[in-house]
Amino acid sequence: MPRQLRTKSCDLCSQNTAILYRIQYQDDCRWIFACPDCWEKVSKNNPFYLYGGTWKAKKK
Repeated sequence: MPRQLRTKSCDLCSQNTAILYRIQYQDDCRWIFACPDCWEKVSKNNPFYLYGGTWKAKKK
């Protein structure tokens, strides 16, 4: 029986997606999940940016 695809929403734009990046992008040390579009915008030239892993809809 195939698994149902999971989705989770981006903390920045609220878009449901199958891949999210766990990141910090401000100096408040708060971790969020960002979709690929938002991740690209907030990670460029950002001294507070930290990558914390990738969330995927399909588990191994």
